[in-house]
Amino acid sequence: MINFKSLLRFRPKLNPAQGMLIAIVIISVWAISLTFLMSIDISNIKFLMLSPIILWQTFLYTGLFITAHDAMHGIVFPQNPKINHFMGSLCLFLYGLLPYQKLLKKHWLHHHNPASEIDPDFHDGKHKSFLAWYFYFMMRYWSWSQIITLMIIYNTIVYSFHIPRNNLTYFWVIPSLLSSLQLFYFGTFLPHTEPIDGYNEPHRAQTINRPIWWSFITCYHFGYHEEHHQYPHAAWWQLPDIYKQYRNPK
Repeated sequence: MINFKSLLRFRPKLNPAQGMLIAIVIISVWAISLTFLMSIDISNIKFLMLSPIILWQTFLYTGLFITAHDAMHGIVFPQNPKINHFMGSLCLFLYGLLPYQKLLKKHWLHHHNPASEIDPDFHDGKHKSFLAWYFYFMMRYWSWSQIITLMIIYNTIVYSFHIPRNNLTYFWVIPSLLSSLQLFYFGTFLPHTEPIDGYNEPHRAQTINRPIWWSFITCYHFGYHEEHHQYPHAAWWQLPDIYKQYRNPK
């Protein structure tokens, strides 16, 4: 049971440099990992042996999007909005050529109208199952121009830089697609599916509590979703502490 008096007393504090430092680390590790994986010979390695590496790269892709998400909330570099939004734009560009300003507007529309008819992340009342809702969700954020551009980039890299197709497919294409499933499942489907006893107003979001390490691995603590909606300007790594303050007030 949430203690709202304790909640109102709680104010998450953010180190001014911490958001930028964590963003740079995530981008750098993603870039170094991807560059290395493009250079290794996997012709004699079975797909199952590559699975842990694919999951690792998926985790890093998810980190790119979570960093962009925090930029939308002004968390990456709060001292300078231009730099903050540039970092968000860069992360979404690296993630999959996603338009930052478009997602920024839609994301705040989601926060102001969660699980409603005008929430761009919510289903239409018909596509409620996981896969149906996922494809309905993706159709709102992807365009044919993005897909065609990515296909052009894919083939340009293959023919101009002689990167093996398997490397690109296993470590670039598949992780980005798996990441979208991960983000949707843990960041939209689970927290915003209507509970049997109805939504908890006003945020219409629920928290899926997990051990701290598992919460981080699954989706950078995004399972603490009620806390995120309550404190949209808290960074992703602060959400577990907010949850503890919710449930264990002093």
